[in-house]
Amino acid sequence: MHLSDEANSRSEITLEPRSLKVTGPYIQGLEEILTPDALAFVGDLVLEFSPRLDSLLDKRLLVHENLRKGAVPDFLEETREIRASEWKVGPIPGDLRQRRVEITGPVDRKMVINALNSGADVYMADFEDSHSPTWEGTVQGQANLRDAVNRDIRYTGPDGREYKLGDRLATLMVRPRGLHLIEKHVLIESRPVPAFLFDYGLFLYHNAKKLISRGTGPYFYIPKLESYLEARLWNEIFDYSEKALKVPHASIKCSVLIETILAGFQMDEILYELRERITALNLGRWDYIFSLIKFLGHDPRFLVPERPLLPMTAPFLKSASVLLSQSCHRRGAYAIGGMAAQVPIRSDPRSQEAIDKVVADKKREAAEGYEGAWVAHPGLVPIVMRVFDDHSAESKHSNAFVEVTREDLLRMPEPKISEQSLIANVAVSLKYLESWLGGLGCVAINNLMEDTATVEICRAQIWQWIHHSAKLLDGQTITRDMFRRILKEETARISGGVKSQADAKTNFKIAGDLLDLLVTSDSFPEFMTLPAYNFLS
Repeated sequence: MHLSDEANSRSEITLEPRSLKVTGPYIQGLEEILTPDALAFVGDLVLEFSPRLDSLLDKRLLVHENLRKGAVPDFLEETREIRASEWKVGPIPGDLRQRRVEITGPVDRKMVINALNSGADVYMADFEDSHSPTWEGTVQGQANLRDAVNRDIRYTGPDGREYKLGDRLATLMVRPRGLHLIEKHVLIESRPVPAFLFDYGLFLYHNAKKLISRGTGPYFYIPKLESYLEARLWNEIFDYSEKALKVPHASIKCSVLIETILAGFQMDEILYELRERITALNLGRWDYIFSLIKFLGHDPRFLVPERPLLPMTAPFLKSASVLLSQSCHRRGAYAIGGMAAQVPIRSDPRSQEAIDKVVADKKREAAEGYEGAWVAHPGLVPIVMRVFDDHSAESKHSNAFVEVTREDLLRMPEPKISEQSLIANVAVSLKYLESWLGGLGCVAINNLMEDTATVEICRAQIWQWIHHSAKLLDGQTITRDMFRRILKEETARISGGVKSQADAKTNFKIAGDLLDLLVTSDSFPEFMTLPAYNFLS
């Protein structure tokens, strides 16, 4: 689980005057992706923008501290004029004007091919929540995307089956990691580089001109923003990159995930800061709820119920969804709906029931004015596409305007919690963490495709329930001791069912220890990926 210290297992590249060093182990394809010129571009981005990034991350901490002291999110007075005035985002490229279905998934080779061939309008290639950021997986992912852009990607499965690109491909978008994460295998002046600049910079350097020459462009999904100032940073990075690589101004386009409640109060401002380049907003439900607990979970007024009682019709989520749709359409951007994470299984009699729920949820989004939504499995592409095709004649501007207030965005449902849901939170977190530690960041659990956001909401709920001594439906108080009993039982049950891989029990032990740390700490740990990243090679 630790990085090797053997000199011959490493590749080190030093560039002057940037002092950029790659310290990760040698892997096939390293020379083709981590070229001196590509690394020089990443180094320039890091040197240019790290001071601003550091300042913004410090500002985050101050905001978080004020929230812990009793402040509550609100619409900003300083940006009232932006919200009140009339303006539009820039023109949207032709290949991003139809976004009925966007399939998302990690950047492993087979997934890239299948997603591009899936029939979806867009494929979001993910270096973030569905990607376990091992060094090998991250660099190989860059090689996979380069080969996909070049149209020469191939994959042969263990069974000998050949995979290659078809004639009709989804439009490629890339999600780099969040602003808060580092890439520990690349150092500049002895400091790990920001992971988002590594992911973004490598993809852009290798693929921007090729994409533009084909009539498309370098398109990105931006995750985890907490303020319009962070959106401004991204816009300046785009502007700098276009000049450095000598590509047309505003040829880089982006969409933004609204997955923190702080960003939920600044949607207009985020659209405004990126107005030359932004094409859409997307509401990330699990991360959005997680952020609410992280920022406001110490306050008993914001005690959340179990996950099954947090559909998009829950008051604060419904309000955020309506506000996103209205904000996008007022400004000329697209509204993209949430994830359908179901994994269709033909032999499972419950599969049709799950699909019916997907259809109902997508019909709700279409009725709210959404142009499309996310899916995690190719089997859902035609199902979700049919919903948005059927609603295509409905004008997104026909919905009556609904004023969304601060109180609406903070209105919580009744905090009902069953023991079954508490156990489920522990079990899914254990299973996912064990897989993530093994290098797999997109995991099918109970017929749902889960990613990092699942663990974040699960552990955040348990932390909050313990913090407030919340009651189960049967009257039991949720405590650390109760959690640890369930953790022990679920670890034994789940790991006992694993019949192979010699170090599986080790991964379950680390997964359990991580989950205990995340759930029982007196203060709320900011992100699961920060302590967990230490265990990845």
